[in-house]
Formats: sequence, C-alpha cells, structure tokens
Amino acid sequence: MNAEFDFDKMSGLLPAVVQDATDGEVLMVGFMNRQALERTLEAGYVTFFSRTRQQLWMKGESSGNRLRVVSAYTDCDRDTLLLRVEVEGAGVVCHRGTRSCFTESVPPRASETRAALPKETR
Repeated sequence: MNAEFDFDKMSGLLPAVVQDATDGEVLMVGFMNRQALERTLEAGYVTFFSRTRQQLWMKGESSGNRLRVVSAYTDCDRDTLLLRVEVEGAGVVCHRGTRSCFTESVPPRASETRAALPKETR
C-alpha cells in the first residue's frame, strides 16, 4: 500500500479532503501519514496525523462525531486523497461547532483577476 501513494512531496504527509458521501459537501481537510492512512483503511474511520501534536488522532474520537469512510480515491499524482464519508453522531465536523470547516466566504477580486489575464483568455 505504501508504494501506491506519493508521501514524499509533503514530507511524509498526504492532504485528505473529506466530503459528505450523500450530498457532496466538503467538510474538512486534514493530513495523513502512512500510519494514519493504513489505520483509516483498516478501521473504516478517518484517522489523521496532527502536525501540531505529532501524533495520530481519530476524528470524532472524543466528540462521537466520527467519520465513517464510504469510499476513498486518490488523484492522478497519487499525492492527495478524497474520502467520501458518512458523519456519525450529531453531524458536527468542525471544532467550531459547524457541520463543515468551510464556512467563511472569501470574495474574489474579479476586476484584478480579469485585468491580469492575457486578452485572448478574457
């Protein structure tokens, strides 16, 4: 299994995008080392590697809002994962008490972006 993924690009870690298997909502992004990925695939529940604590942690271990893996995919470079999950418990995924960690809007600066593009791509 380890040879199937490129852990070298990010110093032994893979970004893991977590998506609700039912409605497609992106819930969070975490990081996995080899051990976290193996544990996730074996146990069927998402386990991450905490970069701050330098240890494994199963999402929802203490809150009960665990993420049961429905399916897992890798991208074409084999350096990122997409985990489609079913949220158990109260359905809260973010540590701020929301379903998704992606709740803060960042408005694009369309006029600046458009002006930076070559004329043929506008």
